Amino acid sequence: MHHTRFLRFGSTHALPAALQSDSCRFRSPLDLNGLSALRRFLMLPARSAPIRATPGLRAAIALLATTLLASMLPLNRAVAQEATQTGVPAAAQAGVPTAAQAGASATTDDSESRKLYLEAIRAIAEGRKNDASAGLSKLVDKEPLHAGAWLDLALIQCELGHAREAEQLFAVIEKTFNPPPGILEVIAQQRQTGCNRSKLQRNWNLNLARGHDQNVNQGASNPNFTIGQGSEQTEVQLSPDFLPRADHYTLLTGEYLQEISHNGATGFAQIAARQNDHLNRFNNVSLALGLEQAWRLGQWSGKANAMMSFLSLGGKLYQRQSLLQVRTTPPLKLPERWQWTLGAGASHIQYLTLTNFNATTMDLRSGLGYQGTANRIQAHASWHLDHANSQRPGGNRRGWLTSLSWQRQLSSQLHGELYLSRQTWRGQLDYLSGIIDKRRNQETHVLRTSLQWPVAQHQLLQLEWRQVWNHENISLFQYRDRQLQLSWQWHY
Repeated sequence: MHHTRFLRFGSTHALPAALQSDSCRFRSPLDLNGLSALRRFLMLPARSAPIRATPGLRAAIALLATTLLASMLPLNRAVAQEATQTGVPAAAQAGVPTAAQAGASATTDDSESRKLYLEAIRAIAEGRKNDASAGLSKLVDKEPLHAGAWLDLALIQCELGHAREAEQLFAVIEKTFNPPPGILEVIAQQRQTGCNRSKLQRNWNLNLARGHDQNVNQGASNPNFTIGQGSEQTEVQLSPDFLPRADHYTLLTGEYLQEISHNGATGFAQIAARQNDHLNRFNNVSLALGLEQAWRLGQWSGKANAMMSFLSLGGKLYQRQSLLQVRTTPPLKLPERWQWTLGAGASHIQYLTLTNFNATTMDLRSGLGYQGTANRIQAHASWHLDHANSQRPGGNRRGWLTSLSWQRQLSSQLHGELYLSRQTWRGQLDYLSGIIDKRRNQETHVLRTSLQWPVAQHQLLQLEWRQVWNHENISLFQYRDRQLQLSWQWHY
């Protein structure tokens, strides 16, 4: 879901995969009557992370999943045995093991337990709480000393609204594992807020930005252009309206994500409005609405997305887009902290005033990611087939998109990101026979970097710089652009 941003660039907000797809970028074609240069004016976001929940709940799961074992597992079997013997009422219903099970756990296959735990953590990250609960229950039966599994299971039961089961699990954790103060605080917070109601997570973000764009209209780099062929060639000079025009702008965006079910269904909405100081005919408002569903089939898991988006330009509805996408994680054994994904998508774009540019795009993609303590690296490659309306200049086109992003925690108060991408398109036919007798070949490079500083709880300041080089064999379409943007972001 991306990319390369939805009316902005450099956002680090968590977004559904449908909004992360490079294939869902808004694209603006050449207006042959006015030779307007609106190519690829607006784009949807290119990357993101899993949905964030409220402080102390999802954050606790994510952090404790990797740290609890180190702090709690040095317990002897006698402690666990005593806890299961004295137990709590209806302990067996809460998944508390018997003394015999605790003894048998010494011979449990570590690799199998680790696999169960990683599958449960993945289910939590994907919002499949029912699947996570079933997997964690199975794990604590097999390995009663797995402290991380006990805590994650208790928190999941609380989120599902199973107050009795959650309380029984919290009591066993306190008695068996002697948790540190930080864990006790998490448990106390859950008891205080209560587990009687099922908790469907929601998340919203607001972003207010001020920026400068050196080429708002994506004006051509070369003011001279030759049309025709042979002795009929004519050189024309573009008017200033079709050359680069700079302006300052104000940008306001909002995002809202809402869990619909406890097994990975999420609804989302994103709206953005950009107001230029002077070039008002390029002002734009966009809206995206969609659904995302996590799924699992055997050892394969992933997400499916459906989305509709709308774009107005200069106060008029300009573009409508629909998107379907599926993404999966193959069940391959990779080095720790690495993940490989595969995906496919299809989108249809309608231009309300230029119907001959309507098109359907299909794509196949692959991604490789690394998540370290201070670094996150992601590489993606995708192949695209853009099937055009029969009247579109240049006909169908094919192309590749490759990207590399590197995020790093530079200090306790400073986060940085570097993003590079290269996109190519190769046209099938001459662009305009007798006028532009060339098959259009496009190659676009994007370089983006950003810095983020937390300024208050749930708030951060972000400075971003973005450079675009669009190389073309038809000079009319070739352009460069540079943007600098400062934004204030709220995350809840």
